[in-house]
Amino acid sequence: MTKQFSGSPDEADLRRADSLAREIFSDVANKWALLIIEALGERTLRFGELRDETEGISHKMLTQNLRMLERNGLVERTVYPVVPPRVEYTLTEPGQALRVTIDGLCDWTHRYLGHIEASRHGFDD
Repeated sequence: MTKQFSGSPDEADLRRADSLAREIFSDVANKWALLIIEALGERTLRFGELRDETEGISHKMLTQNLRMLERNGLVERTVYPVVPPRVEYTLTEPGQALRVTIDGLCDWTHRYLGHIEASRHGFDD
């Protein structure tokens, strides 16, 4: 059975946008994606360099997260036709914009860390 959407076209567009936003947020709001974005910063890195910068990440997790970030247009992958192959990763303009947002979240965390720790301590007692 097919369900018909009875709202306006504008409502349907908003619902699609909200759904896409939730999907993208779900993709990028994991510790590895955030660390990869931060590691790339303002520079281009090769896979091994990126793995070294993202301490504790496995080869598989780095590959999966880079593919997801590339799929979402946040990371650009460049393959050079040399032997052995050279592959580099860099943030796209939207990736750089997301990095600014992540930096803001980190700043917020540092600013309110004492408050959060005190609240947790008080709550747990």
